[in-house]
Order: sequence, then structure tokens, then C-alpha cells
Amino acid sequence: MTAFLENFHFLRPWALLLTLPALGVWWASQQASDTTRRWRRVIDPELLKHLVVGDRSRRLLQPHHLALAGAFLAILAVAGPTWQREKSPFAEQAAPAMIVLKVAPTMTTTDLAPTRLDRARQKLADLLRLRDGMPAGLIAYSGTAHLVLPPTPDRDVVLGMAGALSPSIMPREGDQLAQAVKRAAEVLRDGSQGGSILVVADTVAPGQATALKALAGGPPVILFAVAPPQVVAADANLAAAVSALDAREVVATVDGEDVATIARRLADAPGAPVAAGDAVRWQETGWWLSPVIALLILFWFRRGWVIAS
Repeated sequence: MTAFLENFHFLRPWALLLTLPALGVWWASQQASDTTRRWRRVIDPELLKHLVVGDRSRRLLQPHHLALAGAFLAILAVAGPTWQREKSPFAEQAAPAMIVLKVAPTMTTTDLAPTRLDRARQKLADLLRLRDGMPAGLIAYSGTAHLVLPPTPDRDVVLGMAGALSPSIMPREGDQLAQAVKRAAEVLRDGSQGGSILVVADTVAPGQATALKALAGGPPVILFAVAPPQVVAADANLAAAVSALDAREVVATVDGEDVATIARRLADAPGAPVAAGDAVRWQETGWWLSPVIALLILFWFRRGWVIAS
């Protein structure tokens, strides 16, 4: 109880000034409803009470009384009474991950059953399951890069889009990883929520390292190499791309260790900075008065209630 009294205050105390016009309207309404006011000036009060039939001014509950009570409650609700804090919904917003998926003929190689592309999709399904509810976007690339889906917390939509991708629908063959990473960085920057980039590829074309080096310093990058470990180890272009992007490399494994590692690193990615004072805020409680206000309004729908007074 002591904590309640110490913390109780109004978020918008200026709204309490509305009680002054509310009292003015109530007083005017009360004067207008007093039908004997003018007669009291010329007739003795003791005689007047015997001349008036059915004096409704003696009723304890009248419409303008309920109107005043409803107005006071509405003003209190608008003023925002509060006594406890709550976390802001923006304070713990998960940082998004932009998935950059290579969709080129090399991804149809069967050294990872059933194919490298299918294995990549399986791993992405496991990853999004671990990151359930956290936003993820999708970019597909081969000879060109295309935004498939901006960050969304709906993993089924992301997986559905990834499942529909194949090299046959890409407009041009090739390996434009730098173009895809640049597009992913733009999406994250436009979203203003921080985040990181997950590149899912088996190989990197020669010459891409130079273009990728110009993109260093952007969002953190994880390169998920979807190829047998011996192929990854022998790929100098892949190693050059990792170095150029200052990325963290994760090689596909037969178990779930690769997915768990990626999930941990994505969780460490910085999100959007929270402004001072936005992490915790005072909880709005004025809306709890809404049912009481609604009940008071119901009396105004009684037949003859307002007119009879």
C-alpha cells in the first residue's frame, strides 16, 4: 500500500482541468431542470411545496448526476492514473536476420543429400524454429540479387518462399554475392532495427572478394557454407569472401551443431538502440474505468429517463 501511494500519479495531469467545464455544464443542467426555481421568487416555499405535483427534483438519482459521474470518470481515464511500471514493447524487440540464399546450379549438387539447396532449406527450417517469433527476411541471388521477403516474424512464410526458389526461375546464372549482401544491408538500414546478415552459399565466384571488401563495416555477416567440409576447406574464394566481409564462417554439419552456432551468433547481433527512458514506462490503467463509464451511459437509453427529468 505504501508503494502504491508513493508511485501513484497521473500521466497527463493537465486533463484534470477538464473538471472545471464539466462542473459548469452540470450546474447549468441542474438549474435548467429545476422547474420551481422561478416560482420560489413569488410564492412562499411552504405553500409552493403543496402546489407542486410530482416534484422530480427530490429524486436522489437524476440524469445530470450520472452525467457528472461519467464525466469525472472519463476525465480520470484520460488523465492516465498509474502506479506501476512496465517494459516498453520496443525495448526487447529482436534484431532481424536477413537470409541471403544462393540459388544457382552449383546448389543442385548432390554431395549433400538430397542437394545442397535442399539441405540449406532444411537447415533454415531448423534455424527459424530455434528463433521462433524473431523476424527474418530473404534475398535470393545468382547472377542477380532479388529481395524475396522483408523481415517478418512468420517463419512459415519465409520457409514457403524459400521452398519455391530454384535455379530455373532465376533470371540470370552467376554469382553476385556482393550485390546480394549490399541489398540485405539496405533492407536492414531502412528497417532501423539493427540485425545481421546470414549468407547461405556453397561457393563464391572469383573476384567477388574485391567487391565484398567495399561492404565491410556494415551489419555483421555470418557465412553458412553448405558444402562438404573438404570442399569448403579447399575453396580459396570462399575464404577470401569471409575475410573481406570480416564474417564468421559456419560449415554445415550432419547434426544440429551448425544451426545452434548460427542461432547463438544471430542472438548476439546488436539491435536498434533504445532511447533513454523508452526501456521502461509507466503502465496505462485508465482504460479499466471504461466498463463503469459504459454502464452509466446505459441509463441514458431508458425510456423517459432524460425527458422526464
